[in-house]
Amino acid sequence: MTLFILKRLVQIVPVIFGVTLVVFLIMQMVPGDSAIVLAGEGASQETIEELRENLGLNLPLHIQYWEYIKGVVQGDLGHSIKNGNQVLDEIIVRLPITIELAVYSILITIVLGLGAGIISAIRPYSWMDFGVTIIALLGISLPSFFLGILLMYSFSINLGWLPVAGWDSPMHIILPAITLGAGGAAIVARMTRSSMLEVINQDFIRTAKAKGLKGYMIIFKHALRNALIPVITVVGLQFGSLLGGTVLIESVFAVNGLGRMIVDAIRTRDLPMVQGGVLVASMIFVFVNLFVDILYKVFNKRIDLN
Repeated sequence: MTLFILKRLVQIVPVIFGVTLVVFLIMQMVPGDSAIVLAGEGASQETIEELRENLGLNLPLHIQYWEYIKGVVQGDLGHSIKNGNQVLDEIIVRLPITIELAVYSILITIVLGLGAGIISAIRPYSWMDFGVTIIALLGISLPSFFLGILLMYSFSINLGWLPVAGWDSPMHIILPAITLGAGGAAIVARMTRSSMLEVINQDFIRTAKAKGLKGYMIIFKHALRNALIPVITVVGLQFGSLLGGTVLIESVFAVNGLGRMIVDAIRTRDLPMVQGGVLVASMIFVFVNLFVDILYKVFNKRIDLN
């Protein structure tokens, strides 16, 4: 186990550098000039050139990237071009909001997805299975931002039960968490159903039934435990995606998290802020995948991680 973790930690290093390089090159291809955005369209050419020099934007691209990498190694993600604040400080403020939203969303994903998948597997090809399948297909097909707008229109504007947007109270969490968790729950439900059906038809389940074990013991102690391996993969990927992919939902519900920070930075061509946000999101995603691999061993002792 220890050797496996060390190998994965070593593999993370080139992945992170690759992410920074790709984001840097993509941002260079985005139309516009950060100095012009910061100075304003009516600024003189002298002012713009002075800003470019102060920000280091007049340096060759390879030197700009090298200076950024040196800062990252030292724990310095640079300063925002827009307001001059430390990028790391901005991320520290925004990231807990995104993590909180992701945690509530993944809880909804797990509870709804596992519950629906188990019901479908216990009663295959029944009306319950058919209903869960239809709802799951709708959940997978419906874009999350569109679902968010529908929920906002229904429960906030029409009924007035929940706040429209913001992040000031527990009530503000409900709609964005449901919006993000619904799509993941649909995927988990489908995966749980197929995995459970495969396990239920195996010999050790028939042996457990022959021994006279109760139905709930067979389902939860034997079948579900062995069916969780592929489900864990899906849940882990969903959680990693939530931490780095809440961009649209944070914008729809005006949540000042990491995703919205990245969107605002792209609009103003704030390269250090975009790179810092994407770097942190990528690192979280990689470490979530590492944690998922470790969970494999927890749920199935036969798996050799080394």
